[in-house]
Amino acid sequence: MLTEVRPATKEAVFRVVPASPAHGEGEEPREEVIPYALLHVTPPMAAPEVVASSPLAAASGFVEVDQYSLQHKRFANVFSLGDVAGMPNSKTAAAVRGQAPVLVANLLAQLDGRPLQARYDGCGFCPLITGYGKAIMAGFNYAQQAVPSFPLDRTEERWSMWVVNKNILPWLYWNSMLRGAPHERRCMPGVQA
Repeated sequence: MLTEVRPATKEAVFRVVPASPAHGEGEEPREEVIPYALLHVTPPMAAPEVVASSPLAAASGFVEVDQYSLQHKRFANVFSLGDVAGMPNSKTAAAVRGQAPVLVANLLAQLDGRPLQARYDGCGFCPLITGYGKAIMAGFNYAQQAVPSFPLDRTEERWSMWVVNKNILPWLYWNSMLRGAPHERRCMPGVQA
């Protein structure tokens, strides 16, 4: 856990608590100081208590689902997506955008007694702001492979990606995504939901 940031020396201080026998269970917590050039800190993510304390949750507190079908591992009639779903991917609107058609297709298949064939590959996108007026639009799947979000070099900082993040994505989120507007699924070429 991050306990201190030392900006003068560009160091991040972590408290490391061994968690398993393979990682030294029984050892005392220790302090580890790591130098940084760029530090991005995110608070720990957790599902709401109503989910975390329910029978649907895994030990992690997130809904226990298959990461590809989005179906619950113990309750066949339950599906989950988004921030409460226990999947090893980013908790972003772009991730939900890729999950929703898979969940709908598999839920309908479950109701009809058909096999669940739609698959979510973990694809999600995140704009990385690299400076004022500059951003990189990063996208990755479960295999940690880069997934194109735009037909541009993803490693190059662009003003256009900054504008997309600042002006276009908020509009799309509030006016299209939340209303359930259909979209092109670039994350999963060749996969039909």
